[in-house]
Amino acid sequence: MTRNPLLNELHSILSETRNSSTLDIDLLSTEAILNLINEEDQKVALAIKPALPFIAQAVDCIVEAFQNQGRLIYIGAGTSGRLGILDAVECIPTFSVSEEMVIGIIAGGEKAIKRAVEGAEDNQAAAISDLNAVNFNAKDVVVGIAASGRTPYVISALKYAKQIGAKSVSLSCNPNSAIGKAADIEICAAVGPEILTGSTRMKSGTAQKLILNMLSTASMIRIGKTYQNLMVDVSASNEKLYARALLIVMQATDCSEETATLALKEAGNEAKLAILMILTQSDAAQATQLLQQHHGFLRKAVQSKG
Repeated sequence: MTRNPLLNELHSILSETRNSSTLDIDLLSTEAILNLINEEDQKVALAIKPALPFIAQAVDCIVEAFQNQGRLIYIGAGTSGRLGILDAVECIPTFSVSEEMVIGIIAGGEKAIKRAVEGAEDNQAAAISDLNAVNFNAKDVVVGIAASGRTPYVISALKYAKQIGAKSVSLSCNPNSAIGKAADIEICAAVGPEILTGSTRMKSGTAQKLILNMLSTASMIRIGKTYQNLMVDVSASNEKLYARALLIVMQATDCSEETATLALKEAGNEAKLAILMILTQSDAAQATQLLQQHHGFLRKAVQSKG
C-alpha cells in the first residue's frame, strides 16, 4: 500500500502536530474549554515578537513601493486569503486610500470568500493569472500568506514575483517553510500546535491577522497617513465616520465642536486639511498647498509654520 506523500509533509509541519495540552478538550466543561483556548491565544503575541525585525523589513519594502506608485498585494488561500482581503478592504476607509493601493487576492476568486473552492489552493497557474488580472508589476510588493507555508498557489505567486522583479514577502506559522524559501523576506510566527489539530483559523489565523495589522498600519504611518496617533486621513463617508473625523479634529487641535465643524466643512470633510487649517490659521487653499509641499505629512506641515 502506497503512503500518501502529503502525509509525510504534514507530519513535519508544526501547526499540524497535536497539542498535548488539549488532548482531553472534548471531555471538558464549557468554561474549561474557553480557559484552554484563552491560554493558547496568549502565546500568539509572544510568538510574533522574534519576527519583528523581518516584519520591519517588509514594512520598509512596502513603504518604498508606495513612494514609487507601487501597491501592496496580499495573496492566499482559505483563511489566509480571507484575512488578506479583510486587511486590504479595511485600509480604504481607515486611511482614505484607493481600492488599488492595497489588494487582497484569494485562491478561487470572490466566491471562495464565503465557501471553499475545491482544488483552488493547488492551482499554481491560477495564482499567476490572478496576479496578472490586477496588473501585478515590478513596482508592487506581494505578501504570500499560508499558515502551513506549503500552499502551491502561494508558492507560485511568490516565484512569479521573483520572475518579474517584484519584491515578495512570505507570512507563515511554520519555520523553514516552502513559501519562506520562495520569498525575499520571510516572516514566521511559530505559534505551535492548534487547540484543534490542524485548525489554523485559530492561533495561526490570529497571528496572521496581527501581522497584517502591523504591515498595513505601520506602512500607512510611515507615508504620513497619521498625525500623532490619530487617523487624520479617515474618510468621512457615513455618519459614524463623520463623527469620528469631527472628534479627530477636536482632539488634534483642542478646539470646540463648532470650530471643528466649520473647518471640516471648509475642508470638504477632510480631517487632515481641517486640522492644518486650524493649527496654522490658514484657509483651505493655503493648507492644501502646504500639505503638498510636505508630501501629505501633517506634522511636518504644522512644524514648518511653527
